[in-house]
Amino acid sequence: MKKKQIGGLIVAAVLFIAVGVTSVLTNTVSQNLLQASMVEMLTSDYGYDTPNYDYIAVVNVVGTIQEQTATSVFEIADGYQHNDTMDYIDNLMYDENNKGILLYVDSPGGAVYESEELYDKLKEYREASGNPVWTYMSHYAASGGYMISMASDRIFANANTTTGSIGVIMSGFDMTGLYEKLGIRYVSITSGDFKDSTMLTDEQIAVYQEQVDEYYGKFVGIVADGRSMPEEEVRALADGRTYTAQQALENGLIDQISSYEDMQTEMSDELGVWDFYEPVSEENIFASFFSELKEIVPKSEAQILKETASSIESGVPMYYAEQLR
Repeated sequence: MKKKQIGGLIVAAVLFIAVGVTSVLTNTVSQNLLQASMVEMLTSDYGYDTPNYDYIAVVNVVGTIQEQTATSVFEIADGYQHNDTMDYIDNLMYDENNKGILLYVDSPGGAVYESEELYDKLKEYREASGNPVWTYMSHYAASGGYMISMASDRIFANANTTTGSIGVIMSGFDMTGLYEKLGIRYVSITSGDFKDSTMLTDEQIAVYQEQVDEYYGKFVGIVADGRSMPEEEVRALADGRTYTAQQALENGLIDQISSYEDMQTEMSDELGVWDFYEPVSEENIFASFFSELKEIVPKSEAQILKETASSIESGVPMYYAEQLR
């Protein structure tokens, strides 16, 4: 082989290797940049670019108070998002431009855990910042939705608000009759008499009743503290029933009946602050795409049964108001 041919092959080999290495490096860098931008875009559901002037922050609690429902960057945040709300309040706590919170509640309540955690966070905000919290109750502010309002300095309600429902519920299904009809034999091997709660005995019911009573006593104490009422007076009102806005006002459960706009005006006059800030959810095109795709794919019977069970009685204690349906 001639020297020119050998030299050409060497040059070609070097060029091939250089192109390959460049391609790999370019691909790696571009993937890393794309991944970083996707993470930044997809994981920030809410922007906290708060104003650099005095403002009142609106904290929306709309829907069931429960754990974060958007658990993936490819899922659309739907309804109340617990972690986002807690982070938002944390950010407000030490923002010198923030002068107060307007807590907007449109919720039938929810899980004991998240309801109490949000109530505690709002109280922490008041103590750490020294700023007031005013609540506005919209369509529904019952049970856990009423509890979180107890962290407020003042409570306003729409004339058509349904509120109250001070109480606790823990519920589930006894499926034994269905199993018998379907010819299914349920087998449970447990370490103790109280481990299996699928077929409740009177003793097991008594154990759960003690837990419900404990949560109920805590709820009553929170209302008594928030409304400066004797516990005996709260217990007389706290039998689980809901109240109209007028009934709530007459019983001392709220401070005032008002439209949302009038309440905002009154809060601005009181604090001398005229701007309200509300975080806006950023559009997530990837989450939208996967959400649409998810709707197209048919669900199995097992998925349908699982989703149905989780959307109704869960077996966990709830500060939740059952709605007629």
